[in-house]
Amino acid sequence: MSDSGAGAAPTILIIDDNPDMVLAISMPLEAAGYQVAWAQSGREGLDKVLEIAPDLVILDVMMETSTAGFQVSLTLRSPDPRSSYARFRGIPILMLTAIHTTTSLRFGADEAYLPVDDFVEKPVDADVLLEKVKTLLADRVRRAGTR
Repeated sequence: MSDSGAGAAPTILIIDDNPDMVLAISMPLEAAGYQVAWAQSGREGLDKVLEIAPDLVILDVMMETSTAGFQVSLTLRSPDPRSSYARFRGIPILMLTAIHTTTSLRFGADEAYLPVDDFVEKPVDADVLLEKVKTLLADRVRRAGTR
């Protein structure tokens, strides 16, 4: 979806309010050849999606509010064809969370409640992150080829 041209590295947008976490995620992604952009809040992230048309979004659950990540995912996956984000509905979303390790709360991907493609736990293991990103991008290409 990125406008960077054929053969260009995929663009990954990280939406997270913690600069240290963004750095920890950006470093292995950039080392693997991905282009990385960052937004510090849900609202800024949604604006950035419109601006750069990323190939994948890595999204924190809790930012300016405890549900900011949920709201961003619901907005990006809105079924409303008139939504400003309708053309981005197919962008893979990788949810970044420490909620499983810091609370007893358990949740999973659910199209109605939490429409994301996969999860990665904090602290982030770079190898796990890179494998999930690679898989999600490959799945996206595969789905686009079957339309």
